[in-house]
Amino acid sequence: MPPVATAATPLGSPDRSATRWLVLGVICLAQLTVVLDNTVLNVAIPSLTEELGATTADVQWMINAYSLVQSGLLLTAGNSADRYGRKKMLAVGLLLFGAASLGAALAQSPRQLIAARAGMGVGGALLVTTTLAVVMQIFDDAERPKAIGIWSSVNSLGFAAGPLIGGVLLDHFWWGSLFLVNLPVAVFALVAVLALVPESKNPSGEKPDPLGALLSMIGMVGVVFAIISGPVDGWLSGKVLLSAAVGIVGLALFALWELHTPHPMLDMHFFRNRRFIGAVSGGILVAFGMGGSMFLLTQHLQLVLGYGPLEAGLRMVPLAVTVVLVNFTGLSARLAARIGTPGMIVSGMSLLAAGLVLISTLGGDGYGGMLAGLIVMGIGVALAMPTMANAIMSAIPPAKAGVGAGVNGTLMEFGQGLGVAVLGAVLNSRFVALLPVVAAGAGSLPAALGLARTDAERTAVHDAFAAGIGTSQLVGATAVFLGGLVAAVLLRRAERAAADGGAPTAAQQAAAPAE
Repeated sequence: MPPVATAATPLGSPDRSATRWLVLGVICLAQLTVVLDNTVLNVAIPSLTEELGATTADVQWMINAYSLVQSGLLLTAGNSADRYGRKKMLAVGLLLFGAASLGAALAQSPRQLIAARAGMGVGGALLVTTTLAVVMQIFDDAERPKAIGIWSSVNSLGFAAGPLIGGVLLDHFWWGSLFLVNLPVAVFALVAVLALVPESKNPSGEKPDPLGALLSMIGMVGVVFAIISGPVDGWLSGKVLLSAAVGIVGLALFALWELHTPHPMLDMHFFRNRRFIGAVSGGILVAFGMGGSMFLLTQHLQLVLGYGPLEAGLRMVPLAVTVVLVNFTGLSARLAARIGTPGMIVSGMSLLAAGLVLISTLGGDGYGGMLAGLIVMGIGVALAMPTMANAIMSAIPPAKAGVGAGVNGTLMEFGQGLGVAVLGAVLNSRFVALLPVVAAGAGSLPAALGLARTDAERTAVHDAFAAGIGTSQLVGATAVFLGGLVAAVLLRRAERAAADGGAPTAAQQAAAPAE
């Protein structure tokens, strides 16, 4: 039976050295299925509408039920992994994810599919948090940056591969095959987890925090639902404003409760740690740049350059391939050892911003300029994202690794949603401002084209949309670049304070007795 690791007694090096990279491969496979299911369903919308009789509202809930449940449970899932055992919760997550995937594949109605997708979100929340927490436990400080880089690159690979895999499956099988392929992966990963992954948990055995869990779920679901609904229903619609208000109040009550309960799910005093604050702010803006840029690039390829969905998906692959190559070769980890965390964050986010600028300035007339921007973005993401995740996790005691992974996952969800919301609003406002008189008042590209009567007017509408895309990409680039500078300054100050003895390091925090 594999040993149990705690914050005070780390795993023995002989066991870890023999299996750690094999374990990483297993948990990356589990993580890949979670990420794929964030995007794979988008290509099946026509099939679902036809074969299940799904309405537009049904389709929206089929897609959003997964991300809403997952984002709402991330902190709770991480806390449960710390308390009850990360291996145990990883196994439970695989069981739930596999069972819900089978339910989704066999669904006979939109409601059944929505319920199954929600169940997949529960399993996904457990997998996202436990996989990263296990990485923190089985790798030491020297190897952890490379391991987190590989884990992080799986996210980019999944986002790029989802539409492609979905398109291939739908060309040969029915829509249920999108979920059925998860079953052999879940079974294989479960067997490997039970055989190879060592158990680890928080040795202090803290009491559960059910009210904190409830408030965190209400807050995150409210905020994420508002971000998802805003582009469809309007940012000032009653549904969006009510959802945002519920979410903000829920998160505020969660913070107040966590400050006063003796056994908090998330210790709010982490937010006094400059290293944690720097990593959190940078993490949000990396996710902001990635989420917003993916949203814009998809529209750029299809609505400006005229590619179909599958063609657009193929042309996004260089971004993911670049991320994978940089992280799997260990280049990111080697650079981190030389230039440090602040230098990596400045370099990565500057490159991410430069890639957005290249796409904005050179990608309007063809794919060549966009390709250069995608490669530069990929290098930036490969440098910044794993560095940010490592900084967040290192700022939290190892006993709280699951909660740290929940914080990291929550930041990714929130940052990506914020990127889509903000850059989408910039795109829309610029597009509307540049529309020709004949299409004034149209709120979307199809509506504006429907009002255009001549080829010249349709060209003007397309030009207005392309200009809106370019402007929003430049805004995103500016936000990412400035965010990188802020995060790097905060992290540099934290490092200097720790070196001068003015702030505890992560190791010192871990060694301190639990309260």
